[in-house]
Amino acid sequence: MSGLGKLRVAVIGAGAAGLCAARHLLARQDLFAPPVVYELTKNVGGTWVYEERVGHYDNGLPIHSSMYRDLRTNIPKEVMSFPDFPFAKHLPSFVHHTEVRKYLEQYCDHFRLWDHIQFGTMVDAVNPIKEKSGWKGLAWDVSTSDGVDQSKSIKERFDAVLVCNGHFYDPYIPTIPGLEKFKGTLMHSHDYRNAEPFAGKSVVLLGAGLSGLDIAMELADVNAKVILSHGQRPLTCPLPPGVEQAPPVVKVLDDGTLEFKDGKQALPEVFLFCTGYNFTFPFLNKQVGVNVKDHLVYPLYKFLIPPAYPSLFIVGICRAICPFPHFHIQSKFIMSVLEGTFQLPSREEMEKDVEMDAAARRARGIATRHILKLDSEQWAYNDHLAQLGRFEPLPRYWSILYESNKVFRARDMLNYKTHNYTVLNETDWMVQNLQGQQLPKPQLTHIKLS
Repeated sequence: MSGLGKLRVAVIGAGAAGLCAARHLLARQDLFAPPVVYELTKNVGGTWVYEERVGHYDNGLPIHSSMYRDLRTNIPKEVMSFPDFPFAKHLPSFVHHTEVRKYLEQYCDHFRLWDHIQFGTMVDAVNPIKEKSGWKGLAWDVSTSDGVDQSKSIKERFDAVLVCNGHFYDPYIPTIPGLEKFKGTLMHSHDYRNAEPFAGKSVVLLGAGLSGLDIAMELADVNAKVILSHGQRPLTCPLPPGVEQAPPVVKVLDDGTLEFKDGKQALPEVFLFCTGYNFTFPFLNKQVGVNVKDHLVYPLYKFLIPPAYPSLFIVGICRAICPFPHFHIQSKFIMSVLEGTFQLPSREEMEKDVEMDAAARRARGIATRHILKLDSEQWAYNDHLAQLGRFEPLPRYWSILYESNKVFRARDMLNYKTHNYTVLNETDWMVQNLQGQQLPKPQLTHIKLS
């Protein structure tokens, strides 16, 4: 605790989640000392900072960026923004990644965050300390360095730690028997930057998430022959010429040929994994007991708080969500916990809540690896946190507009980013096509909204 009796809070990472957390801590200077935000790179924006190089920087540190050159957002800016800081009105609904980075820098300007960020700083260790006078009887020692020379480590003590280190930089490569026998170019989308090197080549792209679909379309534009291999239901929307679908790759034969689940085969020049990323918290003391297994981070009360160490918060690990407003809601909830508006249940009650929530999801047929994939359940989750923390929930239009965009995307993957949305009031909005014609809104009766 600072000399003024205010809580000292460390924030790990200056991507969108970390900036949002810092903004809300700064808004309550009656309760919190100015936050200390640790950022490994020299920039704010995390995953939104494009880095043309792949692999490692000159100093040997890994390049975390997975951004590719031509990415445009797949969520309209009208619901992608933080609720208290809209994107500039003149921008189209689907913006280039450079506009998102600019937006996050403007967020730092507006909320005066820059002076609280320590750039070029690696968090090496986060250790819990029993502290009778500390919040919930705890404190945290955070050790940092420049990442290159750990002998020059600095240790600081905090009352709470918010982990906002992102989860789009440690590539997940599924186990495929015989993969080492593949003779072509093997790569993960983490190292994909643009389509030109693949012009005219044959590519098997594994994974049909949003990045996989986006990259498949980019490759089609340079006349690559793409086999989109995935385990979902076959896509029914039009695909660009040169893109065909196949079931998952199940093995690689001795001569390097890929075999699909239906027995068909292909021998591509490139095998590109669009299979997502691993969660990783290398700095967290093992004693804290935050485990990662089968793409689940657990045990976390409300997907945020380890019950045994309730002044540690793991922010932004839920998947298939509208990220910036999600970070806003989580940050506001964390403030309500730290200021006492929401009294945390006992450790035992929180552990029971975590178990019951996971059991309920499994009972609905959700695999462990998809428990963090909230999708349309994110709105009920957001509203639940707002209710517990007694703060303003997202406006009603937010969920409907976001879910409607998903319907347009599923119908027409090639053209949905040409749509432009307008928010009319707290509950209503409209959407127009490229020609300025108003489009009918999709029926969302099948989607669980709050």
